Amino acid sequence: MPAAIQNAPVQPGQINQSDARVQTLQQPVEVRPITQEQGERIREAPRYDLPPDARVVKRDGDRQILSLGAAAVAGAVAGAAAGYFIRSNDDDRLGVDATERYSERLSSGRTRETIVRPNGVEIVTVTNRYGDVVRRSRITPDGRETVLFFDPYSEDQQRPDYYDDPGRDLPPIRLDIPEDRYVVDVAEPDERLYYDTLVAPPVETVERIYSVDEVRRSNRIRDKVRRIDLATVNFDFASASIAQSQVAKLQDLAEAIKRIVDTDPGESFLIEGHTDAVGSNEANLVLSDKRAEAVAAALSQYFDVPAENLVTQGYGEQELKVNTQAENRENRRVTVRRITALVKPVATSSR
Repeated sequence: MPAAIQNAPVQPGQINQSDARVQTLQQPVEVRPITQEQGERIREAPRYDLPPDARVVKRDGDRQILSLGAAAVAGAVAGAAAGYFIRSNDDDRLGVDATERYSERLSSGRTRETIVRPNGVEIVTVTNRYGDVVRRSRITPDGRETVLFFDPYSEDQQRPDYYDDPGRDLPPIRLDIPEDRYVVDVAEPDERLYYDTLVAPPVETVERIYSVDEVRRSNRIRDKVRRIDLATVNFDFASASIAQSQVAKLQDLAEAIKRIVDTDPGESFLIEGHTDAVGSNEANLVLSDKRAEAVAAALSQYFDVPAENLVTQGYGEQELKVNTQAENRENRRVTVRRITALVKPVATSSR
């Protein structure tokens, strides 16, 4: 994407217009109300199928580490050498202080889960038969719906195989901006730098809408947007706890995110957890996922960032910042990206 588009100032209230210059959908996407389909209330916890050829190799609470089969080992899905990928359930993080939670069975093996907050706001999430999130919305007491992410292809029987990386056939990323404006290392909290990095549009064309789980699984698709490596918060060895002395270092990031969300409540941010290379791949995936969850929870608990605007994912040791097999504090980090333009149509972009 030309530097002129990348460097153009993004005016308050015009983030969608900036993203629309990059999100060039070939066909219009119709987003129907998330509650339009009639569901059947269920009492039991939802049960999901494993993806084809997948197996659970480790469980840690509500987290599952999946081995995604031969196709994944061949490199079709991001997930380290063994084709491992960790999945967790963010219902508890979203449901803090909820007054009601219920699930409904939809067609095609899908489930709709609703969390009702004390102020009457509802967070509604639809998952497919495998437990992947295909859409999420916030509904206010007056009935207004804000779409957070939406996969328009979730019921398409012709969509690619589960293991296919949607970025596999894309050419290597090409930057027309300096590397340090694409991968931003933040040693000291800086709200202005956080904000300017997060509101910038993707660095290359977004050809279609991706599911949030496709974004989680595909390193190449995540590379379409800038990232912040949060060097202000590091973790102790084998720990996912944020020291109380470091919580305050998240305030500037929280203020930048809230400033964006206040302008457009439908923005989504990916919080990624990472580890160094010490320990097993499975243990590091769990640890990294807990680190991402800890940062997201702190942003909501201490600084009132809406939990539903944050998506978390652990990547273990597969994306080392410092290429070493030794213990390394820089590798024990969290990365933040704004993924809105990847996971839903912006209002003015459909063609």
